[in-house]
Amino acid sequence: MNIGNQCCVFLSIFLCISICLGEDYDLDDKTGLGRSFDGIGGLSGGGATSRLLVNYAEPYRSQILDYLFKPTFGASLQILKVEIGGDAQTTDGTEPSHMHYEDDENYFRGYEWWLMKEAKKRNPNITLIGLPWAFPGWVGNGENWPYSFPDITASYVVSWILGAKQYHDLDIDYVGIWNERSFNSKYIKLLRYTLDKSGLERVKIIASDNLWEPISSVVITDKELQDAVEILGVHYPGTNTVPEALKTGKKLWSSEDYSTFNDNVGGGCWARILNQNYVNGKMTATISWNLVSSYYEDLPFERDGLMTAKEPWSGNYVVESPIWITAHTTQFTEPGWTYLQTVGHFTHGGSYVALTDEKGNLTIITETMTHDHSVCIRPPLPSYDVTAQNVTFHLKGTFASISELQVWHSKFDFKTNKTVLFQNIKPIKVTEGSFSIELDVDEIYTFTTVRNGQRGSYQDPPPSAPFPKSYKDDFDVSGNPYFSEAPNFADQTGVFEYFTNQTDPGPHVSTLRQVVTQRPVTWVADADRTISVIGDYQWQDLMVSCDIYMESVHTGGVFIAVRVNKGGGVVRSTRGVFLWVYADGTYKVTNDHNGMTVLAEGMSGTRARVWYTLTLTVKGNYASADLDGYPLWKNAVLWEPRHGWAAIGTSSFELAQFDNFCDRWSLSVR
Repeated sequence: MNIGNQCCVFLSIFLCISICLGEDYDLDDKTGLGRSFDGIGGLSGGGATSRLLVNYAEPYRSQILDYLFKPTFGASLQILKVEIGGDAQTTDGTEPSHMHYEDDENYFRGYEWWLMKEAKKRNPNITLIGLPWAFPGWVGNGENWPYSFPDITASYVVSWILGAKQYHDLDIDYVGIWNERSFNSKYIKLLRYTLDKSGLERVKIIASDNLWEPISSVVITDKELQDAVEILGVHYPGTNTVPEALKTGKKLWSSEDYSTFNDNVGGGCWARILNQNYVNGKMTATISWNLVSSYYEDLPFERDGLMTAKEPWSGNYVVESPIWITAHTTQFTEPGWTYLQTVGHFTHGGSYVALTDEKGNLTIITETMTHDHSVCIRPPLPSYDVTAQNVTFHLKGTFASISELQVWHSKFDFKTNKTVLFQNIKPIKVTEGSFSIELDVDEIYTFTTVRNGQRGSYQDPPPSAPFPKSYKDDFDVSGNPYFSEAPNFADQTGVFEYFTNQTDPGPHVSTLRQVVTQRPVTWVADADRTISVIGDYQWQDLMVSCDIYMESVHTGGVFIAVRVNKGGGVVRSTRGVFLWVYADGTYKVTNDHNGMTVLAEGMSGTRARVWYTLTLTVKGNYASADLDGYPLWKNAVLWEPRHGWAAIGTSSFELAQFDNFCDRWSLSVR
């Protein structure tokens, strides 16, 4: 055999050994450990992403909460981050502030208090975080900026933390600074001072809930800021960090991540970043925006939650793949466990992490998600390759004596749609400290000494159904627990709350009241007029009726609307059919929320502090309206939009009341 043939044979043998035997990976704690694991969590808010969850009837609401928070059942989340409501649009809706006005405090508005208590009920050790996206207008003192008077802003945020404890016995663990606009060193230091002065030394600060820079570099050079900040938190880091962040010595978190449609590609995205946020970026916590997709599906970022619960009227919900991907880590670790230093990437693609409780327990999570099956919404994902491979793990140090590992397996099947999620399979034997496993593409494995994992389940929820074709609400306060907002109404600008009229015990003693009277310090471009939507986005022919009451004597104005086609961060460009009446005795019908495209107008005789009944009917290309049963106009011609929600609202940030809302689908114009 000549030298060339000998080389070919040698190369063939070498390739066969490499492929058939695979690659070897050591898991060893004898040279030290990595960073402490802080948990995996979900984010409710930013904004109004849990809005419809509270309206579910039992037992479905509790079942959803169990899938999210109950230990060793579903996602078993270890962190819950909530929005500190600021009366402004923050992505999919508005969440109410605990202080609409400077002399106003109410720690029972909204649903985040309830959600935190429900999470704590299921997992008393869950970490709680609060972060404001927006602020009521008085905080900015007329400016659309919260830092001109940082002492006011700090006191406002601290009052929310104090209220959580005083009224709900909730201990907030961390607070973030204002999200994604700018980081302000002076404010962070003042917030730390205000927390300490208020006896909240245990509450730590996450900064800057945006990018790694400039916060990392400034923390290195500013000792006071370094002392004030506990966690460097970043949004959508793409699993990467920067050298300056590592140099700070601070804990690094992906304090908002995922934000991806929760189909199986979304599940693949979540699997990849949960591992690689630590492997690539040394981030010890990852928080999903959002916790649960519980908002109308045609609002922005549809189904970007760990699971979907958007039909309280039917009771239907869907336990999506990210729930079970989360379980691969959370059911077999706890905050305070420690990553091994020996974590990394597989030679043929994918990644692995290993964690220990330093008491002999070991959990290993592997993922082999291919590029196209794990793309997140942001940032762009560079190309890479993953192929099937055989890997051998060698357990060393404290783990050398382990003889068996429990195995949990998920496999995304994008060809035959036979996806398997979080399946408990036969334990794997560890022989002389080693075990081997064949890893196919798009798989997730957990190998663990922890034995109490569970794929929790309930009977299937009711089938999906559209919003009721006939719907009424007289806004009488009812329900347990009590919520400040009416069921199924999704505020898009302004805040609509239950109101008890104690001075007028007549037929309108309990109403829905728009309460924001000053433009908030906004996060996105809120509309200049308030609006709350309800119903089915596919509604076309509809009659809506509602009693209305203007409180502003000279400038008051309210509307009811149908075919409303936009909400969320694009609410300023909303179109539909809007019937407006004003306290100066006029009315108009417009094709947009801005009130610029006028279809009809005239005298209505309306004035403030009188109850009226408005009725708006749309069928095909024609619309008509009544005031107290008398026609205002008939058969106005309209072309677009062809469908959308119903809505109520006001012509400015002003007080106004609504009662006896009613809609009926597919009625004929009289």
